Amino acid sequence: MAHMGVVNWSVFAALVIMSMVAWYYTIMKAIKYARINGRAGAVTSAFWQTSNAQEAIRFMEEQPGWEPFSKIALDCAQSAAHHQKSEGRLSEALNRSEFIDRALRQAVARESASLEDGQTWLATTGAIAPFVGLLGTVWGILMALVGLSASGESSIKAVAGPVGEALIMTFIGLFVAIPAVIAFNYFNRNNRKLIGQFDAFAHDLHDFFATGARVGGDKR
Repeated sequence: MAHMGVVNWSVFAALVIMSMVAWYYTIMKAIKYARINGRAGAVTSAFWQTSNAQEAIRFMEEQPGWEPFSKIALDCAQSAAHHQKSEGRLSEALNRSEFIDRALRQAVARESASLEDGQTWLATTGAIAPFVGLLGTVWGILMALVGLSASGESSIKAVAGPVGEALIMTFIGLFVAIPAVIAFNYFNRNNRKLIGQFDAFAHDLHDFFATGARVGGDKR
């Protein structure tokens, strides 16, 4: 590395920054998913096991701000209450079911989008880090060959050292990209699973707040 020029140092700095940000998102998202998955079943079960809607809403209001299922339920409850207060005017444009459905779609879309934080960076890092490293390698080999040509050296020993040093940049690029790709695929799978749970919960909420009964559940 003592022989690296401005270009290779720039490539190295770019890879370090990409790696640091990718690991930041990986750690933060891993903690986020662990918290959400750890509470998802308990939150949804407790909501349906409460004796009435008011108690269920009160339970959801007590949940932490990062918990997505409670925010979806509260948005649904607020839309139902708003429609009921403005029923005379609002029912002319949208019935209760349609109004609640719109609120639920917006809530699910918002919480689904929040799961995507950092995904673009992980995908980009996994896709371009090897090429960034390859750029450093190609430039390093080019400079090494130019230097060898100027010095008149032609032995394999003279070529191997500079070329080997240049290949380190490709290794660093792969070292940055592989964990990012693994993290992206893992989080993408978790996203699909959670979005499916959001949709199922929103469907039950729609039935409950629009008709007063959950499909397959008792009327409250």
